Amino acid sequence: MKFISRENPSPSDCFRIIDEGLRKRAVITLFACCQATYEGRARSKLGLGERMIIIKPDGSFLIHQDRKLDPVNWQPPKSRSKVRMENGIVILESVRRTPPEHLEVEIKNVHLVSYYLGRDSQELEVCGHEKDMGEMIWKHPELIEKGFRPTDKEYSTSKGFIDILGKDENGQLMILELKSRKAGTNAVKQLKRYLKDFEDNKGQVRGIIVAPSITEDALELLEEDGLEFKSLEPPKELKEEKKVTLDFF
Repeated sequence: MKFISRENPSPSDCFRIIDEGLRKRAVITLFACCQATYEGRARSKLGLGERMIIIKPDGSFLIHQDRKLDPVNWQPPKSRSKVRMENGIVILESVRRTPPEHLEVEIKNVHLVSYYLGRDSQELEVCGHEKDMGEMIWKHPELIEKGFRPTDKEYSTSKGFIDILGKDENGQLMILELKSRKAGTNAVKQLKRYLKDFEDNKGQVRGIIVAPSITEDALELLEEDGLEFKSLEPPKELKEEKKVTLDFF
């Protein structure tokens, strides 16, 4: 079967479903009253409580409580999961060889047990970072101003890497410091450090903070040094629209 789910199963039914799911390398979920012990880099004991257990085909083993984001107990990918019956009680084990770790879960009562066989090969795509802003400006330099010509990305200086280096329509050098969120005084100080490498061309270099917005203090600091601010939102769309699909075996 590709998917199976049972509410309030008997211990023997629970064991059968988990065992079948492990053999088929399925994703297994349980809502159960359980307790757990761990031995490895440290030792821990988790008393009885209602929790969610997830076992993944890559060996990940997670125990979640009804609060907090992270699991209270877990084993990483490449761990080996097993299930056994002992005196009518279902026992789950997750073993890791290097470093040696052992997590054992005793199931007192199961409210729901299920497994499914699926395949998801997609990777998460994230947009809206400075890198995305840089690529957008590189492809559409007119977003900065008419006649702007970018010449270098991640240009190396003694103080770090300039996000974008280019020239305006009059041939004047432009240094762009990109921020995907509101720019503050630190961004201005960073831009000023880059400008020190161009002191021989003083008066012929434009320094510009490019960000969605800027703080009042940062704007005042820019104006004091004759620097500029360009309001620009980072791209919100992904480079390519890809559909995430779940294909069943």
